[in-house]
Amino acid sequence: MHSPPDLLPQDHPLLALLQRHERVLLTGAPGSGKTTLARAAAASLADDGLACHCLSADPGLPGVGPPGAVCLGAWRGDAWQIEAVAALATLDSARFRLPLAEAVRRLADLVPDGPLLLDAPGVVRGAAGAELLPALAAAGRVTALVMLAADANPGPLSHECRALGLERLPLPPDPRARHPGRQLRTRRRTDAWDAYLADATEQTLDLAHLAVVGTPPPRSAPAAWRGRQVGLLDARGHTQALGEVLALDGASLRLRAPPLTEPTATLVIRDAQRRGDGQLGTARPHRAPARRTAEPTEMPVPLAARPGARPQVRLTTLTATLVNGVFGDPLLHLRLRHQKRSLLFDLGDPGRLPARLAHQVTDVFISHAHFDHIGGFPWLLRSRIGDFPACRLYGPPGLADHLAGQIRGVLWDRVGDKAPRFEVTELHGERLERYRLTAGETQPTALPPRRAADGVLHEELGFRVRAATLDHGTPVLAFAFEPDLQVKVRKERLEALGWPPGPWLGELKHHVLAGEGAARLTLPNGERWQAARLAEVLLLTEPGQRLVYATDLGDTAENRRRLIALARGAQVLFCEAPFLAHEADQARLTGHLTARACGEIAAAAGVDQLVPFHFSRRHAGNARAIPDEIRSRFARLLPAADDGEE
Repeated sequence: MHSPPDLLPQDHPLLALLQRHERVLLTGAPGSGKTTLARAAAASLADDGLACHCLSADPGLPGVGPPGAVCLGAWRGDAWQIEAVAALATLDSARFRLPLAEAVRRLADLVPDGPLLLDAPGVVRGAAGAELLPALAAAGRVTALVMLAADANPGPLSHECRALGLERLPLPPDPRARHPGRQLRTRRRTDAWDAYLADATEQTLDLAHLAVVGTPPPRSAPAAWRGRQVGLLDARGHTQALGEVLALDGASLRLRAPPLTEPTATLVIRDAQRRGDGQLGTARPHRAPARRTAEPTEMPVPLAARPGARPQVRLTTLTATLVNGVFGDPLLHLRLRHQKRSLLFDLGDPGRLPARLAHQVTDVFISHAHFDHIGGFPWLLRSRIGDFPACRLYGPPGLADHLAGQIRGVLWDRVGDKAPRFEVTELHGERLERYRLTAGETQPTALPPRRAADGVLHEELGFRVRAATLDHGTPVLAFAFEPDLQVKVRKERLEALGWPPGPWLGELKHHVLAGEGAARLTLPNGERWQAARLAEVLLLTEPGQRLVYATDLGDTAENRRRLIALARGAQVLFCEAPFLAHEADQARLTGHLTARACGEIAAAAGVDQLVPFHFSRRHAGNARAIPDEIRSRFARLLPAADDGEE
């Protein structure tokens, strides 16, 4: 139970703002006191006889209503009273920002004239925060903005706030405001969910007669449904209630939900789920169990361990190949599907790569500047002579000088305006130092630095690359390739609606990935639909498949902690394993892992598959030893494709 809120002073600037603007958006970092401020403002308005509404848009811990939803409340007495709910079935406002904005739009249309406070989630970092802020402002049709941030700090998203063109009111956080922390936040969220279900009854739905939208687990995995939060929608798309799945038996779904007055037409299910410990949290992405095959009497040497073999992984959006196998220089080639584009992780000997591929490399992520990781730069340098865009390279502090030294070792008197150009980004803690390198110029040119929010080095529509700094006697970066949501068309619905496929589907996917739910598309029959509404009907989304690359790190507790955090839940981990356990002294002396440590890290991170590499050549005559030792700690080693041309 909330205690009665403190009233705001009559001359409080928020009350004055609400006299000029009926709809105001409250934004700020987690723990800045937005929800407390909204309650105090509503109580103060009520004291003057004015009714106030609140749209609570944080599904992780709403100030109004149950978690997993956007909720509309009206202030009555000394508390918010729920008037309407729009189910999201997720606690993650950053990942599902498109459905969140659409839910806000639906509920904002229900608000009568009078003051409305839109309590935004505390997503204020990165692309998610930058996209969510204008989407919520447009969906709620707000005309003013309150930014909660410390006086000495303009606060996150200050430029995005300015770009909205709304009247802005900066306010300091309440000095009593504190971030609750993960454990307390989880407990409060679970308590709110339990309170919402206090009067729930057990019900059974037939999925054969329902539209199931969102990101549901496969029906062949009933265990993945148990405990999931679901939204129950009527034929008009309005939320009737939220519920919790008890069991899935074929097409029969048993759940607990408040009593319903109308038949359910649509079921919304995403990733909110009551975990085994009874707490409401986020479900891990469901993955089908690996197929088991009968083992032959004598196990052959795994392809991944044969000298010369090139381990290869195919994920939804890319193909990843260890160009020089497990004994050669580190060089991982990521070929992005449906694009003539490649990324490289490390730049060892590139002799096995075709020269034409160098023209398609847009980004290179270098762990550190030891020769076997950077020695292939002259190959890239030579390939960029001509009219090519600048190639981007990322790495630890000092990378720009190391690359500039290689460039200065060549005479560039005849390239003219066709000189190779590079943009180099170095990770310095939470800051990205950036430089421009142009062949023929003596020194790098400094570019404006940027913040490295959560270690993100590069982000664009479709994916981001994140880094963690490890220790090898010198700073070394491990990298995570993180695709956005994967979007698929529900072909059976497309056929049922009689709409032919075409470029409009690609346009729809683009709007979904860009968070442009308000965009309108022209369908083949000439109708105009909003992207968010069309996506609910036609598209399925699922998490992207993450890939992590790590090499040259000492077996220390801090290195393990950082790498495990970066790789947690990844689809595949490429990780070095130069030595065996009995060579631990040599591994410690040179700042490398043993095979046993590699397997333990993969197990602790809960990755689906492990590709070990960077084996010491001392084991070339006994290629089975390293994989065998890894299997004592982690069994899911990925075999490689046969050696061959790329």
